[in-house]
Amino acid sequence: MGSRKMEGYLGNANLKASGVEIEYTKEQIEEYMKCAKDPAYFIKNYVKVVSLDEGLIPFGLYDYQEELIDIIHTNRFAIAKLPRQSGKSTTIVSYILHYVLFNQNMNVAILANKQATAREILHRLKLAYEYLPLWLQQGIIEWNKGSIQLENGSKILASSTSASAVRGGSFNMIFLDEFAHVPNNIAEDFFSSVYPTITSGQTTKVLMVSTPNGLNLFYYYWKNANKKPGAKGKNEYIPFEVHWSQIPLYPNGPMRDAKWKEQQIKNTSEQQFQTEFECDFIGSTNTLISSSKLHALAWDSPIKKSTDGLDVYEEPKEDYKYIITVDVARGQGKDYSAFTIIDITHPPYKLVAKFRNNIISPMVFPTVIKTIAEKYNGAYVLIETNDIGGQVADVLFEDLEYDNIAYTVYKGRSGQVISSGFGGSGMQRGVRTTVPVKKLGCSVLKSLVENDKLLIQDMEVINELYTFIAKGQSFEADEGHTDDLVMCLVMFGWLTRQDYFKNLTERDVRLDVYEDEIKRLEEEVLPFGLISSLEDDEDTPGWQEVRESKS
Repeated sequence: MGSRKMEGYLGNANLKASGVEIEYTKEQIEEYMKCAKDPAYFIKNYVKVVSLDEGLIPFGLYDYQEELIDIIHTNRFAIAKLPRQSGKSTTIVSYILHYVLFNQNMNVAILANKQATAREILHRLKLAYEYLPLWLQQGIIEWNKGSIQLENGSKILASSTSASAVRGGSFNMIFLDEFAHVPNNIAEDFFSSVYPTITSGQTTKVLMVSTPNGLNLFYYYWKNANKKPGAKGKNEYIPFEVHWSQIPLYPNGPMRDAKWKEQQIKNTSEQQFQTEFECDFIGSTNTLISSSKLHALAWDSPIKKSTDGLDVYEEPKEDYKYIITVDVARGQGKDYSAFTIIDITHPPYKLVAKFRNNIISPMVFPTVIKTIAEKYNGAYVLIETNDIGGQVADVLFEDLEYDNIAYTVYKGRSGQVISSGFGGSGMQRGVRTTVPVKKLGCSVLKSLVENDKLLIQDMEVINELYTFIAKGQSFEADEGHTDDLVMCLVMFGWLTRQDYFKNLTERDVRLDVYEDEIKRLEEEVLPFGLISSLEDDEDTPGWQEVRESKS
C-alpha cells in the first residue's frame, strides 16, 4: 500500500483523517469492489471483534448470521426474534459498518431501549472501524460518543428509542435493538412519529431485533410479518429467527444441547429460559386470566384505526345494544384515558371498539365519548370516578346533555349498585372502583373470558391481560405496564352482575356461565345420570347461588 499522508484522526493512527489521500494498489481496488458488492465477504475478511478468551479476532460469521445479513441487505423491512448470546448486536453492527462505508450520504439511527445501550453498540462499531485497513476507511469528520460522521457524507446516530430521537430527521436505516423491551407507550409514540419519515423514502430500511418480552408492539409486528416466502403478510417485515441449538458454545466449538439447556434452567428458571432462549412470547406470572386461555386468545387488526387512539372492529348495527365503560386519566402522557365498547345484544358479548390515549385532556374526553356513544345507538356509559372521572361524567351529562349515563347508589351491605333511575338522592354518576367493586369485577371478567362469554380481538387489550397480575389481595398491572383497558373490562364484569344489566339484556350472566359449565361437564366428564343428581342436591357447592339467581 502506498500513501502520501498517513496522519490519523486526532492523533489516532488507526483512523483515517478527513482529506487523507490513499493510493490504491490493483489488489486493493479488487478487494474494495468485492467488499462493496458482498457484505458477508467484507465482514468475514475485514471486521474484527473482541473475544473474552482470545482478544481481538476476525468475525467468523455463523451460517445463521450470514443468512440474517442477506435478509437485511436484500429487504427494506426485517424483524428478527433472536435468543441471548446469539451475537445479534455484533452482526448488525458489522452490516451497518458496511452500509455507511460503501454508500454515500447514508443516515443511520441506532436506537435501543436505553441510551447507554445504544452508545455501547456504537462503541462496538467504532472499535471494528479502527481495525479496518486505512484503504477501506472513509475519512473521519466527527467521532463522538453518540454519533459519527464520515467523509462520504454518511452519519450514524446512537440514542434511546423515543419519538424525539429521530423526529425531523431523514434516515436511510433505523436499527431498533431489543425493541420488545421498550415500554409500550414509548414504542407506540415512536412509530407514530417516525412512520411518515420511513414511508417518505423508497429505500429506507428498518431493522427490528429483540428477544421477546410478552405481548407488545414487537409481538404485534412479529405476528403480522410475512412467514412464508412468496406469501403476502399483514406487514412488509421479513421475519428471521434462530433456535438456541444453532448457536455454538464458543467459536468453532460444539453446539448447545439438552445438557446445556438443563444447566441454564438450573442457574435461572424455566420461564426465563423460555423467554430468553426459546424466544417464547410469554407474559407475566400469576395473571388474572389463566395462561392457557391467554395463549388461546387471538387478536385481529381493526377495520378502522384513527391516529387519536380509536380502533374499530365492528361498526354499530341497527337495534343492537352497546355498553361503554370508561377509565379516565389526567392526559399528562402517563396513564391512558380509555374506554371499551361491548356488544351486549346476545352472548357471547364482544368487544367491538376501544379508545386509548394518554395525552387527551379530561375536558375534551367527554366529547369523544359522546360522539362514539351516539354512533353506537346511544350506548349505555359507565364511568370510573375515583380520580377526575366525576368531572368527565358531569361534563358529559350537564354540558353535552348525554343522558344515557349509569348512576350508582349505596345500598347497605350490598355496597354500590347500579341505580335504575337517573339522578336523585344519594345517587352519583359513574362508579367508584372500591375494593369490593374491583374484586367482583375481576372475578366476573375471569369467568367471562375463560368461558368464552366475552370475545376480545384487540392486541392491546390482550397484552394488558398478559401483564395484569396478582398483587397482594388484588390485581394490578405488572411493573412497567398499564392496565387502563383491562380496568374498563373489570368495570364491565362488575356491571354484568347488576340487576339493571339483567333487565337491559334480559339475561343473567352468572347463570349463563353456570349452565355452560354444566353442559361441558355433562359432555366431557361426568357419567350419565350424575347431572340430575346434582340438580337435586341443595348442598352442592354453588347450588344456592344459582338457585338465587334463578329466583
